[in-house]
Amino acid sequence: MLNFCSLYSGSSGNCSFAQSKNTNILIDAGVSTRKIENALSNINISPESISGILVTHEHSDHIQSLGNFSKKYNIPVYISSATWNALSQDQKDKISPENHMSFIVDEKFTIGDLEILPFSIPHDAADPCAFNIYNENSKISIATDLGHVDDRILKNLENSSFILLESNYEPEVLKFSRYPYVLKKRIDGPNGHLSNIVAGNTISQLIPTGLNTVLLGHLSKENNFPELAYKTVMEQIVGNNFSDRSISLSVARA
Repeated sequence: MLNFCSLYSGSSGNCSFAQSKNTNILIDAGVSTRKIENALSNINISPESISGILVTHEHSDHIQSLGNFSKKYNIPVYISSATWNALSQDQKDKISPENHMSFIVDEKFTIGDLEILPFSIPHDAADPCAFNIYNENSKISIATDLGHVDDRILKNLENSSFILLESNYEPEVLKFSRYPYVLKKRIDGPNGHLSNIVAGNTISQLIPTGLNTVLLGHLSKENNFPELAYKTVMEQIVGNNFSDRSISLSVARA
């Protein structure tokens, strides 16, 4: 049995919590230590019970308090070598050698009774990855900060009952936003972020594989808002000949 809770999700910071019967983990630590502590307290989880922190990539909204949180609670950090090398020296200095756990993307590893498969995703970072998390017969996935979805990514996401999936921006809102042109092209480029439309079409392709619950995450504050993300994604699902009752859809809080 797997439980999941998005603690923070968005351009200002990201941190998620996953739990099996015997193991608690965090995915990213992109907000302050105090915020993570408060969010865990709200779901009655002690920081001392965290067995590891998975790191998707080195952008600040995913690793802001990584070193501080690991140091304060003596928590192992699971990170690819390229992402580790991309961290600032200040971050690395706070993570003890004993807590530096290197993984190889596309190779499984375990934390307690959880099996983790990191898989490569397209984003403008050193070695960005998403995660499949397995326990007994359950599989959930965390996939944000990806510029596009191809057959390989779809294959990795197949048979997940739950996915935290990026739904970052609405194309028409981005088009007329105050962002400079270069930033707009980064966001909607192949190594940027997923739009609401692409998120909806991705979900549609995964419903036949067993997907029943989706949490839309990493929404842009400037180029999206929760009601629009939900509406657009659901319109894509229905437009792909699925009932609006075929999926449990919600939006992660920022």
